[in-house]
Amino acid sequence: MVIDFSSFHDFPREVEKLLDDVARFHDAGYRHSAYPEINIAEDDQNYYVEIRIPGVDPKELDLTLTDKSLVIRGERPAAEGRYLRNERGSGSFQRILSLNVPVDRDKVRASGADGIMQVVLPKADSVRPRKITITAQDSKAIEV
Repeated sequence: MVIDFSSFHDFPREVEKLLDDVARFHDAGYRHSAYPEINIAEDDQNYYVEIRIPGVDPKELDLTLTDKSLVIRGERPAAEGRYLRNERGSGSFQRILSLNVPVDRDKVRASGADGIMQVVLPKADSVRPRKITITAQDSKAIEV
């Protein structure tokens, strides 16, 4: 009779992997409730940041633009009343978005309504795509 102990050898590794997966799932759920959802888009001229903040007055947010990041701070108020289930998180939040290209700081705009804040970050002229004009030169045939 042969006893295969290989499955016992891998058991601690499998348990550790399982616990890591559970921790990742828990952290992802916690982060989702602690921070507002953010969408980022771009075109040739601008970056667009859309922040979903239901229940938060846009005037109560603090947006700070540094040389390399956009910092979004605020507080989502706790729901009032007696709930049997409350899945919407509350409390202070902060998101820091790294900016990989320079933006034109003087032209940044932000607006918000209906739980959605929109921030427009114009790209600096130095990083915007630009057309290059090609001038044709007279070519002479080379005789061999």
